Amino acid sequence: MACESCSTGKDGQPKGCKSNGTCGTDSCNKLTVFDWLANMSLPNGEAPFNWIEVRFKNGRKEYYKNTENLTLSIGDIVATQAANGHDIGMVTLTGELVRVQMKRKKIPQDGDILKIYRKASQRDIDIWSEARDKEEPMKVKARQYAIDLKLHMKISDIEYQGDASKATFYYTAEERVDFRELIKVFAREFRTRIEMKQVGFRQEAARLGGIGSCGRELCCSTWLTDFRSVSTSAARYQQLSLNPQKLAGQCGKLKCCLNYELDTYLDALKAFPKTEVKLKTQKGTAVCQKTDIFKGHMWYAYEGEWMNWHKITTEQAQEIIALNKKNEPVGSLEEYAVDLLEDTKVEFENVVGQDSLTRFDQPKKTKRRRTNRNSNSNKSNDNTNASGVETKPAVKRQVRKKPARASQNPTAKAKQNPNAKQNTNTNAKPKPNPNAKANPNATEGGTKPKSRNSRNRNKRKPQNKQNSQNPNQNPNTKPDPNAKAKPNTTSKPKPNTNAKQ
Repeated sequence: MACESCSTGKDGQPKGCKSNGTCGTDSCNKLTVFDWLANMSLPNGEAPFNWIEVRFKNGRKEYYKNTENLTLSIGDIVATQAANGHDIGMVTLTGELVRVQMKRKKIPQDGDILKIYRKASQRDIDIWSEARDKEEPMKVKARQYAIDLKLHMKISDIEYQGDASKATFYYTAEERVDFRELIKVFAREFRTRIEMKQVGFRQEAARLGGIGSCGRELCCSTWLTDFRSVSTSAARYQQLSLNPQKLAGQCGKLKCCLNYELDTYLDALKAFPKTEVKLKTQKGTAVCQKTDIFKGHMWYAYEGEWMNWHKITTEQAQEIIALNKKNEPVGSLEEYAVDLLEDTKVEFENVVGQDSLTRFDQPKKTKRRRTNRNSNSNKSNDNTNASGVETKPAVKRQVRKKPARASQNPTAKAKQNPNAKQNTNTNAKPKPNPNAKANPNATEGGTKPKSRNSRNRNKRKPQNKQNSQNPNQNPNTKPDPNAKAKPNTTSKPKPNTNAKQ
């Protein structure tokens, strides 16, 4: 809900107050009240309530009487009566809801009545805006002066009066502070009347505003006006960990929202037996360890067996307590215990609302890789396995022997490369190796002897054994010139069928 002067201009910037998203008199939604009686007429033609609610800087609200019968609406900037001079504020509420607010805050309608002078003119607004621009640099200097005088206080905010005749300094302090010398320094430096006002830590957070741990604006700066005391018992009833960093708000005190659901928890705990009551069974005495308010479950452990917890419902606990009062024996808690594993699964689904939280973990990625390997091996198996036997070790061996099996058919190789024989030189003879006698491992083609590392590699890779020389073949025989057309053959040579002819 914004004031009437705010409207969207170029590039989404406010056209009216141009305060980059906030109203000229601060945030538009700060301590606002929705006037749900604005479109309703009063019965019997009664005159509207002639009191007006006016808001000043940082949520400070005052109530003034419209003695001049001005036609005012929400968002109008008016000049109001002050102790000395006048002040500038914005109308936030009119009509019958002002009567309700004054009754709630116990503000009398008689006595010292403050009045509204007029609607603010352009000159009033200019003086007011210039005074507002001076507040931030003044606050920096004022804090430095307080540090120089070694005063244990913190100046949190400065508010100028609308006519720039007085400046109010809001500060917080743990103890009483003697700031008489500080006021003299302020008056000499800032050349205006000075008023010092001490506020609490919650009021300071309400004036400054901010974002809470819930991700929304602070309740005290948006709608909360009465600050009730919050104790640590509220956190104990709600079974919260007593961690000061989590329970404390921006003001350093306990969060006000701890009181919001406290009554609901207290009503729910009425159905639970007291945690101090022990359950007596034939197996031993059981002590309460934990309670679940939402599901109505309680965990008990036998004395001496603190690691083994037994979960029962509140009705079962009340039943055992009633039997103990009658001195009737109870066997054990296992007779009443609820299946913990099944209840944990249901609790996980209800609370989280997801099927699984491990769908992005690493094991699923490795599973996908395995499926890809299997799919690739199946494809290679379709191309190389002629016998049709589908076994995992056979698939891996077939993949390694793929080039050997592709070259077993000489006619297929010849069809693929019809010019293979034309490129080979049939008259070429291998050069003699002069080191053949010295090195028994040397071959006739003059190849280099194989090292131990190469022998080890051949042992690791069984398919390389097929490329080695056949032990049954005569080493002194010359190589077949037609064999060079098949450089990739790794299988054993077949008998020459042309030799018989």
